[in-house]
Amino acid sequence: MRKSGILLHVSSLPSRYGIGTFGRDAYKFVDFLEKSHQSYWQILPLGPTSYGDSPYQTFSAFANNPYFIDLDILVRKKLLLKEEIVSTFESETKVSYGDLYIERFSILRKAFERFNLKQMKYRRFVENNKYWLKDYAFFMALKMHHEGASWMSWDEHIRLREKQAMATYRRLLKTDILFYQFVQYMAYDQWMKLKTYANKKGIEIIGDMPIYVSYDSSDVWANPEYFQLDEKRMPIEVAGVPPDNFSKDGQLWGNPLYNWEQLKKDGYSWWVDRVRASMEIFDKIRIDHFIGFQNYYAIPYGHKTARLGVWKQGPGFDLFKAINKKVEHANIIAEDLGVVTPEVRQLLKDTNFPGMKLLQFAFDHKIDSEFLPHHHTKNMVVYTGTHDNETSKTWFSKLSKEDRNFCLTYINHAGRKSEVDSLIKATLASVADTAIIPMQDYLNLGQEGRMNIPSTTGNNWVWRMRREDLNAKLSKKIKTFTELYGRSVKRQKTDV
Repeated sequence: MRKSGILLHVSSLPSRYGIGTFGRDAYKFVDFLEKSHQSYWQILPLGPTSYGDSPYQTFSAFANNPYFIDLDILVRKKLLLKEEIVSTFESETKVSYGDLYIERFSILRKAFERFNLKQMKYRRFVENNKYWLKDYAFFMALKMHHEGASWMSWDEHIRLREKQAMATYRRLLKTDILFYQFVQYMAYDQWMKLKTYANKKGIEIIGDMPIYVSYDSSDVWANPEYFQLDEKRMPIEVAGVPPDNFSKDGQLWGNPLYNWEQLKKDGYSWWVDRVRASMEIFDKIRIDHFIGFQNYYAIPYGHKTARLGVWKQGPGFDLFKAINKKVEHANIIAEDLGVVTPEVRQLLKDTNFPGMKLLQFAFDHKIDSEFLPHHHTKNMVVYTGTHDNETSKTWFSKLSKEDRNFCLTYINHAGRKSEVDSLIKATLASVADTAIIPMQDYLNLGQEGRMNIPSTTGNNWVWRMRREDLNAKLSKKIKTFTELYGRSVKRQKTDV
């Protein structure tokens, strides 16, 4: 069945408190999707962000972002008083992560102090999630005890998780550990209620899973055997991608690489748990940098660029055989952008996961690109662009004259109408089963709407939508486009 959806991260939703939340405006966005005849809401990773504010560099592969907890819901639950919510956020269109870091946790502490930790629902959440929550809450309590410093700089006894040090700190930080458990309970409770509402409205959630985890995370601290670390728990080699036409130095991501040999010995249990946990909170998951499962780029730790890395072989289909045996209905989308070798193509074929195609990658007038819609197949997810790309309006402005003419002719653009709308229509017209359009493109935004510039820090992940952007005129346009290209599930059901 042909379907479509919108890419918009939770952080980009409107709200009064500096960042999008799981509250009122999230529910209104679901209503907007339903009225616009959409089938999917795609988001970025939900994890608690760390230095750089990237949702792809988080303190845990399992935890949820405390910033997304809606404070008005806590007021209704009588865990907060309205007058306790002090907000100094000046901008409604940008996230101020620095202000959030200073303000949000002190407010959540007040809610924690009023919360009954003996509630059965809370205790059940802690028990069901103890395989990751126990280490995460302890890690965050330790991190705050060390004034936010990376665990790389902690005292060696606790950094290496020596038994006596672990026991001592658990006693010392007992209240803080309980606080971080409470925060996760609240975040998960609010998210699952929002997801249930979306599903009842016919909207499925596409989540996002980074292939790698941050070094400064509970995952690496608690499971060092699954990562390429030396005896002092320092990285040996780190992740990235080599130099290309976009970056002469390549991209040095810095994430620790997996010890695939040890993971295989343990039946890939950590990865199985990770996929299972994601499928419990999403309907589908997009795995970022999927090509890294077949071949991954290893850069010696300490290097300043990605120039001197080497390609190494990943687990390939062996990993997904283990996942498929233990996780029912693992609905995965493979982000297969990058160096797609014959081996990567074979892995996609073996898994039968849909890959991705971006129209922004299609229009080089010198070549017959595989990203052009006439090369698409049904088992794909097609986009205009993603969070890592320019908005389509900006992309058009930077095309060469030859590529621009080729693109406009191909997408049958004419007159003074929006070029971006024509590109969206060409995307929706693709034979691919699923089409996802970034909200910024439906809003026809330029550079001000860009979400991320890869390999840079500062001013990324901050864009927010205005409340008035979700209006009836835009909904009608999206619905019209969706019906025109046979992607309205409501229309398809009516026709039957």
